[in-house]
Amino acid sequence: MGGIDGLDLGAFGSYTFDFEHQPAAQLRESIQELEEQGWRAIWIPEVGGREALTHAGFLLSAAERMRINGIARIWSRGARSTYGASLLLADAYPHRRVLGLGFGGEPRPGGKPVTAMIEYLDELDALAPSNPAPRAPMHRVLAAYGPRMLELARERSAGAHTYHVNVAHTAQAREILGPDAFLGVEHAVLFESDPATARAVAREHLHGYLATPYNVAKFRRLGYAEEEIANGGSDRLVDDFVFWGDLDTIVEKLNGHVAAGADHVGVQVIGVEPGRSAMPHWRRLGEALLPRSGVA
Repeated sequence: MGGIDGLDLGAFGSYTFDFEHQPAAQLRESIQELEEQGWRAIWIPEVGGREALTHAGFLLSAAERMRINGIARIWSRGARSTYGASLLLADAYPHRRVLGLGFGGEPRPGGKPVTAMIEYLDELDALAPSNPAPRAPMHRVLAAYGPRMLELARERSAGAHTYHVNVAHTAQAREILGPDAFLGVEHAVLFESDPATARAVAREHLHGYLATPYNVAKFRRLGYAEEEIANGGSDRLVDDFVFWGDLDTIVEKLNGHVAAGADHVGVQVIGVEPGRSAMPHWRRLGEALLPRSGVA
């Protein structure tokens, strides 16, 4: 399978929205605790107000070894700003960051995802000849799940990062990307063994994604009928996109992505009650997953 030259993320990493809201002091403690648990990589989105590049820079400064990877929305900043910030981070923290680029931000009239991404990549690449090369490469991947964006990821980046996909999609993505490109996959997990409770929490988590056009199109391509997508999602859909149950069950299902062709799986813990910490869950997952990926 593929990978990113000079950057070892391990087979499993953490993916979290929690850092979008934590104060700086708590962020520092959280990232250091995850690093102590043995997590080699963490992925952060850009949706709740924190700016992806400064956020990544702060987390990199708080950790010693961890790889900090984010998905930056291309319409939230110009290509020149993205390039300049990424150049600095690559120089300051060599081989510790992946720049993920995703379609999103304040919409521009008539913008189509693949066309907008091509234009943004063209702008980024045009800046390289007139700027000094960093000590380490500026690794980038594209947030992708449709066939055309996956093809673009193969052609114009180190690979792809997918979000809210099932194991069948991972196999399809690997086929499109080929054997050499990196494939990172996010998947939500829930430590709850009661089916009714687990599916209720999972449906709440999936609610917004079951109504957005690009995600609905993704679910249709994966073979889910209209009635399975409507009304909160069928049990089959919910069970495919949120792995719930005990630790052994969750670990077995996560390894399904690796068997299907993923180089790296970012695990998102959901269902943590307000005021409670997800850290005990991360520790349990780390003890079960990280030795299998060669992380001490």
